[in-house]
Amino acid sequence: MRPKILLAAALLGIAGAAGGEPPQRPLLLATTTSVQDSGLLDALLPIFQAETGIRVQVVAVGSGAALRLGADGNADVLVTHAPAEEEKLVASGAVLGRRSFMENHFVLAGPAADPARVREAASPEEAMRRIAESGAPYVSRGDGSGTWLREQALLAAAGLDPKGGWPGFASTGSGMGLTLQVAGERRAYVLSDLGTFLAFAERTGLVPLSNPAPALRNVYSVLRVDPARFPGKIHADAAARFEAFLLSAPTQQRIAGFGRERLGRALFTPLAVPSPAP
Repeated sequence: MRPKILLAAALLGIAGAAGGEPPQRPLLLATTTSVQDSGLLDALLPIFQAETGIRVQVVAVGSGAALRLGADGNADVLVTHAPAEEEKLVASGAVLGRRSFMENHFVLAGPAADPARVREAASPEEAMRRIAESGAPYVSRGDGSGTWLREQALLAAAGLDPKGGWPGFASTGSGMGLTLQVAGERRAYVLSDLGTFLAFAERTGLVPLSNPAPALRNVYSVLRVDPARFPGKIHADAAARFEAFLLSAPTQQRIAGFGRERLGRALFTPLAVPSPAP
């Protein structure tokens, strides 16, 4: 288990009182790193706490690790971007459904010189083939995240080994921000969510080389862990209020405007039909 996952488990172990909701601890949010690295949580969580009085403990990991935390009852609420894996968790009964609340798209980025001629590719799959066939440097997260799962799907659809494997292929085993910085240092190609790419673009010197396509659509959802599955462990009321906050009209408007002032464009597109506050 990774250190952040151990931290989450420890927090819940301390809080897991017999019967009722666990006393006196923050709402535990397990979230994909892209939502953290893009700065969106820094913009939203202070508003949520001011409106509700609920403190939030963030565990930022890949979507795969966040979903495992939910499956084990070691988080109260999840924000992830791995739709197929999310649906499996819903089917298992560990979470109370899945609500999509925003989207952007994945982007293949790389050095402006573009030695693999990714700009000329007709599809993301062809772009992956061009990178692999040229042997160009490529940096993968390799961490079980939603981005890594999408990368594997693109490689497989391109007729390539989903694990990469060409000489220039490397894996960080880390989050999106660090992976982008490594790709920038190596002048390598990388698959990133748009939000984190834009937030780190000045630091990396990389440029976007792909165009939006159905295969690059990136949907973020909120999932509440089922308190009946984990009696005495889950802050169900606080999780419900956090979900309602993300789906509310004011938050959806904030998401629609996030990034415009600093970067000149929105990093995410809201998806939710606003829900009334509980």
